[in-house]
Amino acid sequence: MSTDHTSLAARSKKFGAAEDNGIVRCDACPVLCRIRPGRAGACARYANENGTLVRTDPVLLMQHTLDEHGKVVSFAGSAQVADWDGAALDPARTFVTGVGAGTTYPDYKPAPFIVSAEHDGVDTVTVVTEGIFSYCGVKVKIDTDRHLGPETAAIRVKGEQVGHVTTAEYGSQMLSIGGVRHLTGGSKKEGNATCDTLLDLCSGNAVEMSIDGGHTVIVAAGKAPMVDGKPEVRMRVGCGSATVGIFAQQWQGHVDEVIVVDDHITGVLTEHQAGRVLDMRPAGIRVRGRKSTPGRYFQVASPGLGWGGTDITDPLAIIQKIDDKVAWPGLRLLMTSTTGEDAIYCILDNQLKPREADMPAAVRAVVNRIGENCEPSVCSVLFMAGAGGSLRAGVTENPVLLTRSVAFGETRVTMGGAPVHVWAGGGITVMVDVTRMPRAAFGYVPTPAIVAPIEFTLPRALYEKLGGHAGDIVSIDAVIRDLAGGARIDVWQGDNPWPFTRQKEK
Repeated sequence: MSTDHTSLAARSKKFGAAEDNGIVRCDACPVLCRIRPGRAGACARYANENGTLVRTDPVLLMQHTLDEHGKVVSFAGSAQVADWDGAALDPARTFVTGVGAGTTYPDYKPAPFIVSAEHDGVDTVTVVTEGIFSYCGVKVKIDTDRHLGPETAAIRVKGEQVGHVTTAEYGSQMLSIGGVRHLTGGSKKEGNATCDTLLDLCSGNAVEMSIDGGHTVIVAAGKAPMVDGKPEVRMRVGCGSATVGIFAQQWQGHVDEVIVVDDHITGVLTEHQAGRVLDMRPAGIRVRGRKSTPGRYFQVASPGLGWGGTDITDPLAIIQKIDDKVAWPGLRLLMTSTTGEDAIYCILDNQLKPREADMPAAVRAVVNRIGENCEPSVCSVLFMAGAGGSLRAGVTENPVLLTRSVAFGETRVTMGGAPVHVWAGGGITVMVDVTRMPRAAFGYVPTPAIVAPIEFTLPRALYEKLGGHAGDIVSIDAVIRDLAGGARIDVWQGDNPWPFTRQKEK
């Protein structure tokens, strides 16, 4: 392990500029706050402590400890240690995150921490910083088949547009929140509302959003959504056609026809290929909408909060006609939603009119199984951002080399230690599940922009080859020593991969 080129104390002198009367000008973002002694800047992340610019939140160190079975165990006997007493940490199991680290603004400064450590005989470097992201947003996945609003409809928080509804996915509605246009391209009020919304969503806080031409939804990462004040419980098992196919054999002999109501693809059992393979007798019940393939119908109703994401509250309303040459009195008809939350059982009378009847236990068991196969409705929040010039310049003097190294898989990118997905193509565009990141990982600056931790881990030899700031490398031992008693220590999140694990060569 090499010796340190500079101490952390020397590094701290590079940040902030002293002015008259003890005032410090903070240069951590473009706002350039002039902070008086004992006061904090506009973002509350930096303060003037006796004429020195300091970060108000401590640097977060993650401690990865394993028992003899390779299981994660608590550090110091606790699942989370908020106040570190300065006791020795194991450098081999300590990861310096970007949370509380500080930024590289105005771009040309080396990252706040460039940490060397040895792992598996390889001298590694982790470049640690907090990124100021103007080009950022979140993608929200809401597990529900309820119709929240038309695709591309504006999403508003406190009256300001902060995003839009995007393409629905299988069993989920999708929202796109934030982005540079909303942060900087509209009014100041819109930018601030967008920044506040992003910060709340990334921090796990609940946010109430209204959708033009749609409904109100309350979203919080890892929690069930609320639609118009009602909590969602189940994510559908599949579309109507898929539900028919999954449970067709279990219905055989207990019902004569099943119609699974769905906003996208409504399924009709006896017309469906599943019913034909089972040699089920045609029932002669024709539903509304546009027939796609046998037993699969589109547009049986308008989107809404009713059965299967339609606006239907009376499922019999989607029956267009009953063919008296095919149907028969006593025909047993089941109609159900894709979650099993709504279901009725009917028997055709002598005039072939459906009459609701008590659902037999065998039929109810299959409806219950639909519900059993539905996963809990949850909101997922993925933070997405582009690591631009200031970040890359804080890593190396030739930023394009870092970009290429990340794309090739030589340099591992994490955010607060959490794994990220790096998008293919130009630049370093990353996406991370906020629930896998440490608590209090996000902040903001009033430009407005979101502040988030980011780390680049790579072999030291490669770092120097990329033109990295080798003169600013500090050993992990020195970081632990200099931060004694002044860092926040959390236990490594067990389902996150350890950043120092060797990556497979491409």
